Amino acid sequence: MATLEMPAVTECTVAGCSYNHDGCHAFAITVGSADGSADCGTFIPLSRKGGLDKVVAQVGACSRSNCAFNADLECTASSIRVGAGASGADTAACLTFQAS
Repeated sequence: MATLEMPAVTECTVAGCSYNHDGCHAFAITVGSADGSADCGTFIPLSRKGGLDKVVAQVGACSRSNCAFNADLECTASSIRVGAGASGADTAACLTFQAS
């Protein structure tokens, strides 16, 4: 079986996410497009911190088919950054998103 290397989440500045404590501790995140923005679908706003002890966050899937880094719903960027969206209304967004 071939193993694909998924893009790393190199930075997350969303303090209110349970997976973010000194970096994203989710094994993999999903970038979604429910409202037309590149939201982090793995964002969980709880006071309890979770995820893996070792920081290994990666992009597991991306449903933003209009992103320059999206090939067959897989992220082809070398890495991504997660933070507040440009409008300020987003709770967590893929800041690496580029419209194709």
